[in-house]
Amino acid sequence: MSHTFQQKEFKATESGANAMPSSQPDFIKIRDFDFFYGDSQVLFDLNLDIPKQKVTAFIGPSGCGKSTLLRNINRMNDLIDGIRHNGDITIDDYSIFDPLLEVISLRKRIGMVFQKSNPFPKSIYENIVYSLRVAGRSKKSELDEVVERSLRGAALWEEVKDRLSESAFGLSGGQMQRLCIARAIANRPEILLMDEPCSALDPIATGKIEELIHRLKEEYTIVIVTHNMQQAARVSDRTAFFYLGKLIEYDETQKIFMNPGQKQTEDYVSGRFG
Repeated sequence: MSHTFQQKEFKATESGANAMPSSQPDFIKIRDFDFFYGDSQVLFDLNLDIPKQKVTAFIGPSGCGKSTLLRNINRMNDLIDGIRHNGDITIDDYSIFDPLLEVISLRKRIGMVFQKSNPFPKSIYENIVYSLRVAGRSKKSELDEVVERSLRGAALWEEVKDRLSESAFGLSGGQMQRLCIARAIANRPEILLMDEPCSALDPIATGKIEELIHRLKEEYTIVIVTHNMQQAARVSDRTAFFYLGKLIEYDETQKIFMNPGQKQTEDYVSGRFG
């Protein structure tokens, strides 16, 4: 019988698994982590702790492994043939690679927002409730509550509350990205992963997403990949700098940008390379 990763606990199984321990300040722990695409190693001996209900930014030049690591946290890389890893990633001290863990239930607890907004070819309302319908939840009052809660959580309710039956493709780019955030939080995940969520947006839409991130961290542990140094400095509490698949430095964001401990970090955040 497999574990089901649920909010605050793993369900006990016939093997006698214990309940999830109470949450610790370091919520996600990455230990001695290597990752390979076939024979090509792309992540090297990574060790970092990601705190609960904070924003952690992954920065570094293109191809340094930021998005690869992000996609390991919800095991999205499992969809690629020929991948393998060493080491471990744990959430509340439970391994996400436990063979008894149901990956689908893990992903329900980890929302994901991609670089390019990807609304479904459905109405605004149906975009939000899609995952609930798939899970067999169809009570209209419940769906209505989830739609309003999620859209309010994504700071989009007031803009679309009279357009819920209209196509999501009628929204602006910034609105579509906020809709994708609303869809990602509909199942009340504990973790929200964001892979360059503002790279395709104009400055005004970017500002709205950044304001939203500040509010969302009151409820969610957020990990964001960004190429934008200013954005990382504005939105994150901690910042990890990667280069060629290695973690060069990880610290409080203010220290990374104002007083980095590594020359390589200083050169990158000051614009000398990257």
